[in-house]
Amino acid sequence: MRVVLRLALRSLYNRRVTAIMTMISIAVSVALLLGVEKIRTEAKHSFSSTISGTDLIIGARSGSVQLLLYSVFRIGNATNNISWKSYQEIASQPSVAWTIPISLGDSHRGYRVLGTTGDYFKYYRYGRKHPLAFRDGHPFVALHDVVLGAEVAQTLGYQLGQKVIISHGIGSTSFSKHEDQPFTVVGILKPTGTPLDRTLHVSLAAIEAIHIDWQSGTYIPGSGGTAPLAERKLEPKQITAMLVGLKSKLSTFQLQRSVNNYRKEALQAILPGVALQELWAMLGVVESTLLVISGFVVATGLFGMLTVLMTSLAERRREMAILRSVGVRPWQVCLLLVLETGGLTLAGIVLAMLFLYGGLAICIPLIESYLGLYLELSLPGLYELKLLLLVFVTGLLCGLIPGYTAYRYSLADGMTVRL
Repeated sequence: MRVVLRLALRSLYNRRVTAIMTMISIAVSVALLLGVEKIRTEAKHSFSSTISGTDLIIGARSGSVQLLLYSVFRIGNATNNISWKSYQEIASQPSVAWTIPISLGDSHRGYRVLGTTGDYFKYYRYGRKHPLAFRDGHPFVALHDVVLGAEVAQTLGYQLGQKVIISHGIGSTSFSKHEDQPFTVVGILKPTGTPLDRTLHVSLAAIEAIHIDWQSGTYIPGSGGTAPLAERKLEPKQITAMLVGLKSKLSTFQLQRSVNNYRKEALQAILPGVALQELWAMLGVVESTLLVISGFVVATGLFGMLTVLMTSLAERRREMAILRSVGVRPWQVCLLLVLETGGLTLAGIVLAMLFLYGGLAICIPLIESYLGLYLELSLPGLYELKLLLLVFVTGLLCGLIPGYTAYRYSLADGMTVRL
């Protein structure tokens, strides 16, 4: 066995150019397979870790996935809002422990602005119920205070005390800006690996203040009156959604049913975990399609290796004859070819791991910036190891075809070839 293995390595070295090209082909295909699986699992983990400890999310009646996306992941927009009176009525229910109102609709240089209350920093949890923590500063206190997510501060280079102008509406460039009411950075959150890092947080009163002179999306100076802000009652008229924590999990479905049957306006209450499962079910076909395509790419790489070996067999009959003449048995000739394919496959897998993790190390910042997905350079999981084992075994099985052909050559006419 050791002799055959040494022969296989020397044989691959003698054909090193072809072997390297074959190995790279396998490596690229395996790296693609692992990359798709890595992004799929990390995307699920990133979405799932965005919110925890919240029992219900309440918003205007729409699809449960849509409500989850715009209220938690800042993707899309609400079809309607919740009146402040309805929010207060739901928040006063005996089963409710805490609530977090959310108001969306403004932005700053492409980042969403979220209006809320101080309870947001007290009760919001992410990952495994991790609380929000400040890298610098403190929560908003004054009317025009703003708290930045970690990515906002890092990307835009903002520090405590810096002035920030909020834009009306959503978009990276907006011609409508609340320039008459600049905000001051008073806090910067620690990184969470969630959409919170890409969010600016202000108070609900601030949201009301900057929209006093706005009517139907248009800025009309003086239309909101001339009284100073300090003398105004800056209570919101409506909010986008609300997060709810309950005193007992047993009351979850009771409150959900009550909200869904709410008569004063069309509202909907969803369970975050159930909505996430619906989202994965919607994306299941896409995930399966990507894995199948990646599988075919790997199969193409292995088929290319098989083609190269089969093509070279006719040129290697002299080599087989020499091996037979020095006492190598037919089954050892077959094993030689199997070890060659196994060696190429194993080398391709190792190179694929280098390609994948090297590429991720370079691309993770870009993926985080443009796609909002937070990937970790973690070791391969059990499922990924199973995929690699399957590729390796398939590579060995591919070697049986040229191995059996070489076996027949050595039996039929290996010794008849003139040396």
